[in-house]
Amino acid sequence: MSELVKKQLNDAKASMDKAVDHTDNELSKIRAGKASPGMLDGIMVDYYGTPTPLTQIGNVNTPDARTIIVQPWEKSLLNAIEKAIKEADLGINPQNDGVVIRLNVPPLTEERRKDLVKKVKAEAENGKIAVRNIRKDTNAKIQKLKSEGVSEDEIKTGEGEVQKLTDAYIVKVDKLSEAKEKDIMTV
Repeated sequence: MSELVKKQLNDAKASMDKAVDHTDNELSKIRAGKASPGMLDGIMVDYYGTPTPLTQIGNVNTPDARTIIVQPWEKSLLNAIEKAIKEADLGINPQNDGVVIRLNVPPLTEERRKDLVKKVKAEAENGKIAVRNIRKDTNAKIQKLKSEGVSEDEIKTGEGEVQKLTDAYIVKVDKLSEAKEKDIMTV
C-alpha cells in the first residue's frame, strides 16, 4: 500500500479516535443515578463577566453516592454558581448554605431511566454519524490520490481498510452505549 494511502488511513484512525472519545465524554455527562463530579462538567459560571468552567473556580467532590458538594474558592461566587447550576437544567436543585452548595441527586424513576437511555442512544448515534462522516471524507481523499499516480488497486485496498476501521469504531461506540445503558438501568 502506498505511503499516501497509509497517511489517509492514519488520519482517519486519529479522527475516529477523537469521535469515540467525544462520544464517551458526552455519555459520561448523562447521569446514572449516582453522583459524579463529571455531571457538572460543561457548566459555565459568570466569573467577573467571564464564563468560566465551574471546576476552575471551586472544588467539586462527592462525599457519598447521592451528594455532590461544590465549594467555591471565593464565597462571593456562591450565588453565581447556584444560578449556573439551575440554568444547566440537570434536574437537581442546588442548596446554598452560605459556605458550600449541596446537590442531592435523587434516585431515578423508571420513566426517567428510559428518557436517559433515549439520550444515550441519541449520543451514540451522533458518534456513529461522526465516524461515518470521517469514512466518507477519507474515501474522497483516497479517490483524489488517483491524480497523484496511486493505482486503482491501492485505492480499492485503501477503501477496504477504511471500511474495516469504520466497522471497528462503530463497535466501540456501541460498547460505550451498552455499558452506559446498563449503568442507567441498574437500580
